[in-house]
Amino acid sequence: MAIKLSQRVQRIKPSPTLAVTARAAEMRAAGHDVIGLGAGEPDFDTPAAIKEAAKAAIDKGASKYAPVPGTPGLKAAVVEKFKRDNGLDYEPDQVLVSVGGKQSFYNLFQALLDDGDEVVIAAPYWVSYPAMVQLAGGEPVIVEAGIDADFKITPEQLEAALTDKTRCVVLNSPSNPTGKAYTKAELAALGEVLVKRPDVLVATDDMYEHILWTDEGFCNIVNATPALYDQTIVMNGVSKAYAMTGWRIGYAAGPKDLIKAMSKIQSQSTSGATTVSQMAAEAALTGDQQCVADMVKEFKKRHDFVVAALNDLPGVRCLPSDGTFYSFPDFSEAIARLDGVDDDVALSEYLIEKAGVALVPGSAFGAPGYARLSYATSMENLEKALERIAGAL
Repeated sequence: MAIKLSQRVQRIKPSPTLAVTARAAEMRAAGHDVIGLGAGEPDFDTPAAIKEAAKAAIDKGASKYAPVPGTPGLKAAVVEKFKRDNGLDYEPDQVLVSVGGKQSFYNLFQALLDDGDEVVIAAPYWVSYPAMVQLAGGEPVIVEAGIDADFKITPEQLEAALTDKTRCVVLNSPSNPTGKAYTKAELAALGEVLVKRPDVLVATDDMYEHILWTDEGFCNIVNATPALYDQTIVMNGVSKAYAMTGWRIGYAAGPKDLIKAMSKIQSQSTSGATTVSQMAAEAALTGDQQCVADMVKEFKKRHDFVVAALNDLPGVRCLPSDGTFYSFPDFSEAIARLDGVDDDVALSEYLIEKAGVALVPGSAFGAPGYARLSYATSMENLEKALERIAGAL
């Protein structure tokens, strides 16, 4: 029987980052020596105190359904986290806990968008933003900012992208894939544009908030422009900062009516996130934060090595990151030098076949000619990978 698939699903592609990771795993299983630099997943184990909290929760019988919006304990921890770390005040009914940060965004677009509504997204962007907008019937409006613009859009670009169909603007700082973070002054300049459009929601993706090494420290759009509080939803989670990717806990805070609508969407999909994972996330947010600082110190060490090594390669240009665990080098000159390699997709194929190194093509992030390298792996792996890439180029 031939199954007729919806036009909706035919408009989108599988996640390229997951596809690269799967390809590397398949090649390793077939006996090939492949170093995977595709996955955005810390190689550290979840800190012991968090795991112990989860074990204690299991022993106490925390194996029942959780409330759809989140357990009272985790929601209280999220409220306190926003106050402590960001100076933002929310009530528990302004918070929704979801199955990872990805579901937070999916819920948002399903609750917010009607067919033809526009969402402004800066490129390079996280791969899933445009696809999730399309799944909700919306239209992604891409604003490009390349390496010469420090991968940051300007107020003029933002203003030009806004139309009477714009419903949302997505900001991600520090950024996946570039690792760049907007300064407070840069966010304030964007905020001046957005306060003139109170009909436009601002979605700030702060997932990499704590993986940052700038002197200024973390700042989001609401910190820079407090007048945007009522038209902003803040997205975050425990996956990256606490090495809890597989626990699948994200959270969002924002306007009460919007959070209620997103919770309604979630009630008809996953319902509440896993109870034990929520108990572990509560321990992460309320416990000693030294584990985060220790991981960030190691990420910075790897970052310094990777950026220097990339800039030593022929035809490669790479800016230093401000945080995250990604570098986003421009390979366009290297591509032009390689026979039979016409674009970043072909380059990634060439490197996995010839060098045994898996990277994610930049076009997956809306930036052809680039590639994303994750240094969320050991220094030994990174040294081998960069040596292999150098040989292949």
